[in-house]
Amino acid sequence: MALSHAAILSPFDIARAASRNIRLTVVASVVLICGSFAAAAALQMKNDRTHALAQADTFEARRAGDVAAAAETNLDRIAALGRTFAGGKDIRDAAHLSGIRNITVFDRKRAPIARLWGDAVTLPPGASATTAPAISARAIMTVPLGGKIVAIAFDPRALVPTRMLERAALTTVDGTVLIQDENWNGAGESVPVGNWPIFVRTSVDEDAALRAWTGALPLYLFVILGPALVGAGLAAIFVGEFERRARANGAIRSLRATRPIEAKLLVRLAQAELRAADDLRAKTEFIAHMSHELRTPLNAIIGFSEVIEQGFFGDVGHAKYVEYAHDINEAGRNLHSKIGDILEFANIEAGRYPLEPSVIDVAKIATECAAECAGRAFSRRIALNLGFTAAAEALADPVAVKRIVSCLLSNALLYTQEGGQVRLEVHEEEGAVVVSIADNGSGFTRAEAATAALPFRSHARRGATTGMGMGLTIAMALARRMGGAIRIGGLSGEGTVAELRLRRL
Repeated sequence: MALSHAAILSPFDIARAASRNIRLTVVASVVLICGSFAAAAALQMKNDRTHALAQADTFEARRAGDVAAAAETNLDRIAALGRTFAGGKDIRDAAHLSGIRNITVFDRKRAPIARLWGDAVTLPPGASATTAPAISARAIMTVPLGGKIVAIAFDPRALVPTRMLERAALTTVDGTVLIQDENWNGAGESVPVGNWPIFVRTSVDEDAALRAWTGALPLYLFVILGPALVGAGLAAIFVGEFERRARANGAIRSLRATRPIEAKLLVRLAQAELRAADDLRAKTEFIAHMSHELRTPLNAIIGFSEVIEQGFFGDVGHAKYVEYAHDINEAGRNLHSKIGDILEFANIEAGRYPLEPSVIDVAKIATECAAECAGRAFSRRIALNLGFTAAAEALADPVAVKRIVSCLLSNALLYTQEGGQVRLEVHEEEGAVVVSIADNGSGFTRAEAATAALPFRSHARRGATTGMGMGLTIAMALARRMGGAIRIGGLSGEGTVAELRLRRL
């Protein structure tokens, strides 16, 4: 049945369909490229392996020829000595050197007529004065000579030097092994030893032949993976750029297709969002850069009030001046502290608070913070207990950790009534070092706990003068920047438990 015209896809249709799903097209292209490189590398690996084995076979064939030539020379020498003995000459010394064990001469009727020494050599079956020279499986050579049969028993190890017999063997016509090397695996082509009825067989050392080929395998992997990884990386970059431009073009087309009034509203909305972002950034930058301008007059107020209060230039003349100067000093210090907290928080939010994480002993820092707050605890008759002895190392900024622990400890002392208790503990958990500060003060309500970390949120307590609510906010921001966290728990009237968790070394 013939296909309809609609069922036939032209190359342009295929290209158009592929362009609609650019990711699928890129993935398919990368897969095809990787497959092509893998196939090429596999073929090259196969060819190199075959070539290495073929070279080894050629080398072994040449070596087998050398072994056969050496064996032929020694066999000819042994046969010549046998004929010489049959001729009536003494060859005892030469026989020892040539590996001859014994020689016996037989007549046509296979009866022994002479022997070199000892018992007569056993004549192999089928040997006669008219047959060609032969060698039996028992390493007995028979040579016809003028109607006689010369039987020579020899040592097969004398035929080939040991160094030439590596991975080789000498076999008879029926496959019986006369002598072999321990590394010969029974394989190899048979190479005849001249006109003698024995053969040389050598086996290929595949491990040695393929050693260079095996060493080149990492290069094949690089040939496969290198272009594939580069292609995948470039494809990801190109696809991301293509999709970004496609979204931008789609937004432009959508904006052009929108009615004029709606387009104006969208433009105004975008401009308003830009202005809001600029205002927020300008506010943050303004607060972050106002440290010098705000702190300088406050320093002057504090300094001059101290001069008046302490009478550096003589008596001020009236006690009220001293009282007012003291009030100025206290107000200036209070304002200085509050502005310092605001600027510190602004620097943290703007990412300008310098943090230098290092390996620190959290227990040592906690001990220093407890020592600094010991006087305040003593004056209010609050028992400040420490619940740790061993060191606890963490990866954090020491200044920031001290700032956080001091803040949490100050809050605990602030919200604990006279005669109460505050306990500071440091212990290690899996993957974290925990600083725990527990008190038996008034605690937090659910609503207060939910807003405890928000800036400018302070919670009034009877008999305690609270700040403006920046200490805990700064502490939590510093903990987050160091990869840690602060947890606040407890119920109203049952005390508070604050935990600082830092990354353990």
